[in-house]
Amino acid sequence: MTRRSGESRQGGCGGLIADEPAGRLGRPQGIAPAVLWLCSDGAAFTTGTALVVDGGQTV
Repeated sequence: MTRRSGESRQGGCGGLIADEPAGRLGRPQGIAPAVLWLCSDGAAFTTGTALVVDGGQTV
């Protein structure tokens, strides 16, 4: 999916990365810790919130 998006953009995949506030594309390893925390006892008192893991895309 990323390759197709990059091919259709000016600057290719480099253009995609340039648009990311974190300066890189997201990877599963960057999301897994949040998922693990949500599945842990540490998040037992967490309710009704959105945990945004998007590398800074959401303003």
